[in-house]
Amino acid sequence: MTDEIRDILARLQEPRDNIVTRARRMVECHVPPERRGPGWDRHWRELEAYLDLPGHWSAKDGDDS
Repeated sequence: MTDEIRDILARLQEPRDNIVTRARRMVECHVPPERRGPGWDRHWRELEAYLDLPGHWSAKDGDDS
């Protein structure tokens, strides 16, 4: 078993409250690996990190742009 497969299995077995992680699991049930483009994993990890680190946003207070 490759390290990539081990990482995926570990991620799927972890009970996490991160809503992005739950969304990723649902999306990956419908999008086969061969249809996932480059950066797929990085994209999801970045989104998960936004919720894992509350308060560390790049926008200034009161500025939504």
